[in-house]
Amino acid sequence: MRASGPSRRAVLSATAAAAAVTVVPAFPAVAVAAGSAAPSYRWRQVVIGGTGFVTGVLFHPSVRGLAYARTDIGGAYRWDDRSARWIPLNDDLGWDDWNLLGVEAMAVDPAHPDRVYLALGTYAQPWAGNGAVLRSENRGATWARTDLAVKLGGNEDGRGTGERLLVDPRDSDTLWLGTRHDGLLKSTDRGATWAAASGFPGTPSGSGQGVTLLVAAGRVLYAGWGDSDGTSANLYRTSDGTTWEAVPGQPSGTNAKVPIRAAYDCHTRELYVTYADAPGPNGQSDGSVHKLAVASGTWTEVTPVKPGGSDTFGYGGVSVDARRPGTVVVSTNNRWSAVDTLYRTTNGGRTWTSLKDSAVLDVSETPFLTFGADAPKFGWWIQALAVDPYDSRHIVYGTGATLYGTRDLEHWAPQIRGLEETSVRQLISPPTGEAHLLSGLGDIGVMYHERLTASPSRGMASNPVFGTATGLAQAAAKPSYVVRTGFGDHGNGAFSHDGGRTWEPFATQPDLAKDAPGPIAVNSDGSVLLWTFVHWDGTKYPAHRSTDNGATWAAVPSFPKGATPVADPADPARFYAYDTDTGTLYASTDSGLTFTARASGLPSGDTQFELVAAPGRTGDLWLSAKANGLRRSTDGGASFTEVATCSASHTLGFGRAADGAGYPALYMVGSTGTITAVYRSDDEAASWVRINDDRHQWGWTGETITGDPRVYGRVYIATNGRGIQYGEPA
Repeated sequence: MRASGPSRRAVLSATAAAAAVTVVPAFPAVAVAAGSAAPSYRWRQVVIGGTGFVTGVLFHPSVRGLAYARTDIGGAYRWDDRSARWIPLNDDLGWDDWNLLGVEAMAVDPAHPDRVYLALGTYAQPWAGNGAVLRSENRGATWARTDLAVKLGGNEDGRGTGERLLVDPRDSDTLWLGTRHDGLLKSTDRGATWAAASGFPGTPSGSGQGVTLLVAAGRVLYAGWGDSDGTSANLYRTSDGTTWEAVPGQPSGTNAKVPIRAAYDCHTRELYVTYADAPGPNGQSDGSVHKLAVASGTWTEVTPVKPGGSDTFGYGGVSVDARRPGTVVVSTNNRWSAVDTLYRTTNGGRTWTSLKDSAVLDVSETPFLTFGADAPKFGWWIQALAVDPYDSRHIVYGTGATLYGTRDLEHWAPQIRGLEETSVRQLISPPTGEAHLLSGLGDIGVMYHERLTASPSRGMASNPVFGTATGLAQAAAKPSYVVRTGFGDHGNGAFSHDGGRTWEPFATQPDLAKDAPGPIAVNSDGSVLLWTFVHWDGTKYPAHRSTDNGATWAAVPSFPKGATPVADPADPARFYAYDTDTGTLYASTDSGLTFTARASGLPSGDTQFELVAAPGRTGDLWLSAKANGLRRSTDGGASFTEVATCSASHTLGFGRAADGAGYPALYMVGSTGTITAVYRSDDEAASWVRINDDRHQWGWTGETITGDPRVYGRVYIATNGRGIQYGEPA
C-alpha cells in the first residue's frame, strides 16, 4: 500500500503489526489434505495488483498501522507494516470451501487488538453452502471456525454495504451479525455459537437484503435494514441489547430507501449515514447523506450533491476523522456520467469539497488501471472508505479494481501490494520470448507478463481493449503468433505477431462475436483460426474458421456447437473438439474444414470438462472429466483409456520435463484419493505427488493450470479471486 509522490513511501507504515502466515484453521469442518509425500514448494503470486472489488477497509481504532480489507471473491487481508504489503488471510480455505472466499463482513475488537472476526459466504443461493464465522486471537495468523446455519452473500448485490458484523462495545464477548435472509444473529461467546437476536423488528425475506449495517454510537447499537420500501423504518437501535426500536425522525423517500454505511463521530456525538435507492454496487440512481445528533435525536440532511437529471448515483462509503471533530468523508457510488468521487467536510457537513477535483493519480505501479485510456478514472463502485484514525490526511478507498490512498489529500496511488483478486480464465507459458506467462482474465482482458514480480508494464492488452477474455491461444510451432478473444466495445478478437506484446484487431468478425465471443484456437503454424461462440445465457453456435488472419470467416457446420477448439501442437492440419453434450470427441484432419466423430460414450453433461493436447506430439490428448477422472488418447481421439491413478481431474497442463524424463511434466488440479489438490507427475501419470500444501489452497482452482516449458517444476495456477499463483521447488 503506497502513496504517490516522489518518496513513494508506504502510507500504512507506523507501529509494526504482528507478522502472520495463514495456517489450517483449528476446526473440523475443513478437510485435512493428504496424499503422496510432496516435494517442498515455494508459492508466490504473479503480480497484477488488485483487479477486483474491494468491498471493505477497516483501520483498527487503537493500533496505529493495523488495517484489514475484504473482497467479494478473494478473501480478507491484513496490512503488514514491516513488509508494507497486504497479507492474505484465507488462502488455507480449500476446494470444498470455495464458497467461503467471499467476505460478507469483518470486525475488530477495540479493547483487544489481536482479535479479528470474519463472516464468510460468497453466495446466498440454494446451490451454495452456508456461511461461516472465523475468529482469531492473533490478527488472522490462525483461525477458529463456526459453521452457520444460514447463507451469506459476499459476492451478491449489497456486498459493499456494512459492516454487518460488530463487537458489542459494552461486552467484548458479545458479537452481532446481520444476515440477508435470516435477520439479526447474536453470539455471547465471541462467535463460537450463534442464535437469533430476540426482539429485532426486521422481518426477514428469502430475497431481501436484511441487515445492511451495524454500528456503535457510544453504548447504543444501530442496525440498518435494507428491505424498506422507502416509507417504513430502515434504521433501528438498542441501548440494552434486547429492546430494539425504530430510530425516530429518520429520513424517508427514494433517496433514503437503503442505509448503506454509517460512522459515528464521538466528539460531536453525531451518527452519519449514507443512503441510496438500491443496495449497489450496481443499480443505484439516487441517494443522500444524513446525520443524527444522538443526544437530541435531531436529524439533519447533509447531502453534498443531490443526484438528478443525467447525473444519477447513490452514496456509499462514510468515515469520520477520529482526530478532528466534524471532519467526515463520504463517497458517491454508481456515478457514471460525472465519475464517482469522495466528498470531504470539516464542519459537520455544512460545506463539502470534492477530492476528485484536485486529485493527481499515479498508477505507474499498476498500469492496467488506465483501461486502455490516456488516464485512469478516480474510481467507480466506491463503497469501501476509511480515514486513518492516526493520520487525518491518510484516506483509502476501494473501487471495482483497486484500493487507492493518499497522504496529502491530493496525490493518490494504488495501495494494493500483496492483494490480488483476479478471476483467471486462460494461461499460456510460451516456450520462447521475453514473457514466461500470458494470461486471460475476468474484467481486465489479457496481460503480457514480462516479469512475474511486477504488474505488466503495458497494462491490459489494447487494440482492442477487452473486459473479460474468453479465448487465448498461441501457435505451437510459431510462438510469436498469438490470438485472443473477449468482450469489448470495439471488436472482440485480435492477433499478435510479437508474442502478445502488441495487438491488431481482426479485420472482420462474425456477427455472433459481439454478444457471444467464445474460445479460439490457432493451428501449429498459425495459418488457421477456429473461433467458437457461446452466449452468456448458454446458447451455443457453430464455430467459424479463418485462413487469412481474421480478414474473412466461414462457418464450420460439422463442428459441435459451443465446443472448445483444440489445435494439435505438431500437425497443422489437425484440430479437435470435445462435445460435452454427448460425450463425443470430434477431430479434423483438413485444417478445420470438416470434423468427424471419433470416440464416443465419454463423460457428458458438464461444460467444464477439458481437453488438452500434449506439446510436441501428434494425437496425444488428455481429457479432464472432473469427478469422472482423467482419460488419455494416443491415437488422435479414436479411443481413450482411463488413467487409473486419478479419481478426479478438473484441469491439466504441461511443463518442462524432469531431467532424464522423455515426457513433459504433468500438472493437475484433481484428486488421487479423497483430497482435491495440486499434483505433478513426471512419469506420464503413472504416479503423482501433491505439490501444494494446506496453507496454499485458494478455494476453487479448476479453471486452468500450466507448467513452464522452460523451467522444470514451475507451475502457474488460475484461481477464482486470488489471481495467478505460481510455485517452484524450494
